[in-house]
Amino acid sequence: MAMLLHAKCFQRLAITGSVRVLYKEYRTATPQNFSNYESMKQDFKIEIPEYFNFAKDVLDQWSSVEKAGKRLSNPAFWWIDGNGGEVRWSFEELGSLSRKLANILTEACSLQRGDRVMVLLPKIPEWWLANVACLRTGTVLIPGTTQLTQKDILYRLQSSKAKCIITDDALAPAVDTVAAKCENLSSKLIVSQHSREGWGNLKEMMKYASDNHTCVNTKHNEMMSIYFTSGTTGPPKMIGHTHSSFGLGLSVNGRFWLDLTDSDVMWNTSDTGWAKSAWSSVFSPWNQGACVFVHYLPRFESASIFQTLSEFPITVFCSAPTAYRMLVQNGTTSYKFKSLKHCVSAGEPINPEVMEQWRRKTGLDIYEGYGQTETVLICGNFKGMKIKPGSMGKPSPAFDVKILDENGTILPPGQEGDIGIQVLPDRPFGLFTHYIDNPSKTASTLRGNFYLTGDRGYVDKDGYFWFVARSDDVILSSGYRIGPFEVESALQEHPSIAESAVVSSPDPIRGEVVKAFIVLNPDYKSHDREQLKKEIQEHVKKTTAPYKYPRKVGIPGTTVSVQCFGKFFSCLFFSFQMTFLLKYATQEVPNRTNDNR
Repeated sequence: MAMLLHAKCFQRLAITGSVRVLYKEYRTATPQNFSNYESMKQDFKIEIPEYFNFAKDVLDQWSSVEKAGKRLSNPAFWWIDGNGGEVRWSFEELGSLSRKLANILTEACSLQRGDRVMVLLPKIPEWWLANVACLRTGTVLIPGTTQLTQKDILYRLQSSKAKCIITDDALAPAVDTVAAKCENLSSKLIVSQHSREGWGNLKEMMKYASDNHTCVNTKHNEMMSIYFTSGTTGPPKMIGHTHSSFGLGLSVNGRFWLDLTDSDVMWNTSDTGWAKSAWSSVFSPWNQGACVFVHYLPRFESASIFQTLSEFPITVFCSAPTAYRMLVQNGTTSYKFKSLKHCVSAGEPINPEVMEQWRRKTGLDIYEGYGQTETVLICGNFKGMKIKPGSMGKPSPAFDVKILDENGTILPPGQEGDIGIQVLPDRPFGLFTHYIDNPSKTASTLRGNFYLTGDRGYVDKDGYFWFVARSDDVILSSGYRIGPFEVESALQEHPSIAESAVVSSPDPIRGEVVKAFIVLNPDYKSHDREQLKKEIQEHVKKTTAPYKYPRKVGIPGTTVSVQCFGKFFSCLFFSFQMTFLLKYATQEVPNRTNDNR
């Protein structure tokens, strides 16, 4: 039933819901929000208003619909901890609680519109409240993974000039260690059952905060959030998104790729530190009035995933290909997913074999999507269109996507080139603004009238896009982006290492893993190599985020199998011995063909 709302911005996003039907025929699931791919592309249009704020123009409007009894009894937010703990919020309750936190930010923390707030929290309800509170106050949210080390936190606080940080007991000691070096940091909030000197206890403050707060009137192009993302060279870069680029832009994901309505329950397993959580745990589902479901899982456990999918009325499930690979290796025969209707995947290429195994086990296809921290959905497999296993689908209605040669000329079907999005004469609203404080990096992404994604691929005669490889050497492991430079920098701090080179290596579970080639300092050449490898791995885990550590280590003198692909050799001379390290050109890269991307 169509919902008539007064807010113009909300009217642009509202759609007519239909009866949910799933056809078990292979690759013919019927979409809820559009007729077919062609009509979706043709009819798509969003007007960008001068002023837009997702909290006021979307969330508060759903709250009004809810109060009027025109929305189903679905909660807006549904969180479980796996041990019996449970939180359910309506849109009205989400609004009240987020306004309390908004008052804490502006009053207790004295934050002004445009000030930056770093949030390092696991999948707990306060993470979602912090997201909405920042929207309401016009402060700029900077999410980060809880796997960040002391060094990572220092770099991010100094680079972003964040004035406030919100974290928990696990990371508060690391923040305290570096806080004195961060001159802009003026307030610290902790989510804890205990008090901590120098910190405001958010749980206690929420008990007494008022929920009387007026949302700021932000312009659509004001900065809304900053994400740190890894690159091939140098430390992580800051990516800026506006209130419209994600707040309106991700309506494309929610309406078309996820195909959500207000009766759906959406579960996305992404880490809170990544833009994928903004995609599928905040903006996409709430644009559609769907329920955001969260299971607090410190570690990925196949049995827990299956149990949750079978016990709760989850209709749409999103996870990384690595998760699907792990799930299909464990039996699902004892579980029945009575509510599950739609499965999607993003973050890295998914193997067609995994897609087929998942379909055999569940009767459902996996609809792969392709995008970046810098964008919303670029390409996707959408309901109603035939899935070509191994393809990332067709362009989303938000972008004009092409394959380009080195001169920016559009290539014909079948020819490999760089994947680009047209940005001139009109820049798409679902694209980031720029790399903050890094104009050269921003300029390097442009070629003629196109923004370069940094990936290579080709388009076939039917308009399906196929991923071939990264243009740079960023490693995609279990959905994480890992820059070789970051790992090499951590390795260089170990006293045993004279030189190192980090590359990607294929892995059947994670897709790719980090592999390090190492030249030892003379004093360590007689050390036990296996023990030294373990010490080096532990060192990297402690120096940078643990997910970046090299799972494979090659040290001359041990048996190392290295495939050469012939780009170039990095020749490292040490003492009287010359060791050839195959850096970027000797990268052990998976065979990315049409059948195995």
